[in-house]
Amino acid sequence: MDRVVYTAMGGASRVLEQQSVISNNLANVSTTGFREQLAVYRSVPVVGEQGLPTRVTTVTSTPSSNFRQGSMQETGSPLDMAVSGDGWLSVQTPTGEAYTRDGELAVNAQGILVTQQGQPVLSTGGGPINIPDRGTLTFSADGYVNVLGAGDTPKDLQVVAQLKLVNPPAASLERGGDGLFRMAAGQPPVAQADPNVRVVPGFVEKSNVSPAEAMVGMISNARRFEMQMKVIDDASTNEDKGNSILSVNG
Repeated sequence: MDRVVYTAMGGASRVLEQQSVISNNLANVSTTGFREQLAVYRSVPVVGEQGLPTRVTTVTSTPSSNFRQGSMQETGSPLDMAVSGDGWLSVQTPTGEAYTRDGELAVNAQGILVTQQGQPVLSTGGGPINIPDRGTLTFSADGYVNVLGAGDTPKDLQVVAQLKLVNPPAASLERGGDGLFRMAAGQPPVAQADPNVRVVPGFVEKSNVSPAEAMVGMISNARRFEMQMKVIDDASTNEDKGNSILSVNG
């Protein structure tokens, strides 16, 4: 009976972990540039005292992400831009360089181009991007940041920096608790920008989470959890019946 309960308990725990991931995806269905998180499991043999595999259970492996591009939404804001195709926008965090698809940008009180969470956006030189006071900002498709000062004419348009747009292999990225991606396994940040990455000014990329698929996944997980609980309940009932038989025979 203990083996049945152990196996069912492990299955129920994995279902709850997956439910937590799906719930987080649903909570971020409207988050700009969000990448759907995937719950990944692998089977592991449970080895007995004699060193022989007696049964198989599951454990949670490193969670992965769905890197499919989300739909583009036009905003018309000069401070918005969406990465087209593969690629990432580089930002500075207290723990080092990180990567995001959230192109909903702003200029803070210090005149620095930042994300909505306040992380400075990095230039190809590796530093923050300073925007002149009262300057009107626009982006070009290759990531150049153009500024037109107050009272200037179009011919006075100046290029202040170029966004650091990178495209590391998806397998080398890992998601942080802040929703940003970083190089995995202690790998250094991407040194050079990728000239092939393009942006779409005046647009933002929506989350790539499908609300319908996420809801179906939650319902399916709820049913799986009920099945695991039923197995545990049946095992407990069988044990009670066995104990009662032994008591009568005794």
